[in-house]
Amino acid sequence: MRTNDLQVNGYERLASCTDENGYHGLIAIHSTRLGAAVGGTRLWQYQNEDEAIEDVLRLARGMTYKNALAGIPFGGGKSIILKNESWMDRETIFRTHGRFVDTFDGLYITAEDVGTTPHDMEYVRKETSHVAGLISGAGDPSPATARGVLSAMQAAAKYRWGYDDLGGRSVAIQGCGKVGYYLASYLCAAGVRLIVSDVDPNRVARVVRDFDAVAVAPEQIYDAGADIFAPCALGGAINDETINRLHVEIVTGAANNQLLEPRHGDELAARDILYTPDYAANAGGVIHGCRELLAWDPARTAAKIDEIYETVLNIFYMAASEGIPTYKAADRLAEERLNKAA
Repeated sequence: MRTNDLQVNGYERLASCTDENGYHGLIAIHSTRLGAAVGGTRLWQYQNEDEAIEDVLRLARGMTYKNALAGIPFGGGKSIILKNESWMDRETIFRTHGRFVDTFDGLYITAEDVGTTPHDMEYVRKETSHVAGLISGAGDPSPATARGVLSAMQAAAKYRWGYDDLGGRSVAIQGCGKVGYYLASYLCAAGVRLIVSDVDPNRVARVVRDFDAVAVAPEQIYDAGADIFAPCALGGAINDETINRLHVEIVTGAANNQLLEPRHGDELAARDILYTPDYAANAGGVIHGCRELLAWDPARTAAKIDEIYETVLNIFYMAASEGIPTYKAADRLAEERLNKAA
């Protein structure tokens, strides 16, 4: 196993690790001002290492702001395993990853993310104690993430329409993976009409079958006539090509880094589309991890996730009072806590 540290301004550490079996991992720590950096492990295929580095840096920074805004005592970090053609078995790859995580001596704590599962984290646990989201622990955070997104969506509805009952509204969900599926289940129970898409037709078919959703092709989800757009896939969904195609009043979803560039948040505000900053809406998963990391009981964890509702409303009120886009208001609230810690 060979590790190599890379220098990046504004980050505490970025390291790359490879081994003879084909493992190639990256770990980025953005900040430990509030505590050990916490962030999941993403398993994904990238065109090259530079693309993966750009992604892990954005994700690590997002975790710093997410944890600060959620009011939990952790910094921000992230790890990526670059998927390749010559693939080894999952136990080998995740045990190698666990040894890489262990080199950070507790300054970085990982968990599951896109492409990984609690079962994979059990393999990581064989090599390091600095891991959460275990089958033997808090388990899959997806339901908690979806619950937080639902609370954020209800807060956005309250701010935009004066009431938070979503019954009779329509939501276009982009991405029917674990979080998207649970979000669809909660919205269906609330009486919401669902429009869904995913690059995996089997995921779409399951949501259509279970929740009477209407399926559209992945590229058509931006054109869907809905009240709310919920990006729940990968980042960058709001970009130059998609932003003018949206015919919604609210954007609230689970994906990280939904704005490809900060200016896209300005453009949403100019179009009077209420944007819920992603790291405010999707904090339920990392809060769920506090059951393992801080020994919280389920009731305390659920109450903390429900606080996302008030957090999101506070972001909207600050944005309105200061005449700034909502993403800037969220950043300011998070930075206030970071500055106090500093």
